[in-house]
Amino acid sequence: MTDAATPGGPLRVALPVALEVLEVRRENAGAVTVFLAREQGATPGLEVEAFVPGQFFMVWLPRVDEKPYAVSYVEPERLGITVQVRGPFSTRLAEMVPGERVGIRGPYGRGYHVPEELVDGEGAVLLGGGCGMAVLAPLAERLPRARIAQGARTADGLFFTERFHGQVLFTDDGSAGRRGYPTEWLAGQVQAGRVRAVYACGPEEMMVGLVGICRGAGVECQVSLERYMKCGIGVCGQCDCSGRRVCVEGPTLTARELAEMPDFGRRRRDKAGRVVEIGLRDVCPPAQRGPGPDPAGG
Repeated sequence: MTDAATPGGPLRVALPVALEVLEVRRENAGAVTVFLAREQGATPGLEVEAFVPGQFFMVWLPRVDEKPYAVSYVEPERLGITVQVRGPFSTRLAEMVPGERVGIRGPYGRGYHVPEELVDGEGAVLLGGGCGMAVLAPLAERLPRARIAQGARTADGLFFTERFHGQVLFTDDGSAGRRGYPTEWLAGQVQAGRVRAVYACGPEEMMVGLVGICRGAGVECQVSLERYMKCGIGVCGQCDCSGRRVCVEGPTLTARELAEMPDFGRRRRDKAGRVVEIGLRDVCPPAQRGPGPDPAGG
């Protein structure tokens, strides 16, 4: 598989390209996927052919705002952006109808790097939490033999259960799949020697746990880190995490890199640029975390 963009590479400044909305599909109780018509041929500002799973695109709604989103579907004729409806921007995006247009530019950042031997081989695990599954979906399509584990608070928060069969599902309340957290399952699989590499995206509390599990066992681990982004090209510093610009040096980071980032699992910047503490709840027993950031630390 093609490697992701080199962190700190050339600055890509571009205007958004207006794409037509083809369909808005309900994914679960709180999320939809907005499908956009793909431009055929090379388009300045939008290079879909260069996309690596784990990278992101900047999505622009005139007179509303511009926000970073993952592309969850990459098809010959269209792109899909899965949206968790939370605030004014995502609400407007979810309310769009066929024929309207959305501005999009990218891709940006660093995606997942998968060794060639894992593309058609066994040993890869994709672990998603909530809307983090939207980031992992294109990677799942490129790794047909990977095992997928997904967690959500309730059954209504699960993603793509029909799209990807054979997932190991977890919910906090036991309303679907197993009651508990996917990190518990991962710990058992790692201990049994069934895992060669983990690719993850989800709540930071989950990722702190799984990074500790992987580091403790010496298993390759890459996670997609979420921070509040504004420019998307490494200029403003809003998404800084321990001196790394998540929009450029990330959002995909290795367990080794995260071990050198004391803000991981502890601090982030809010939309005003203020440093705030991250409140974490346990998602795996402390004995399974291994070396690495302690969620209780401050």
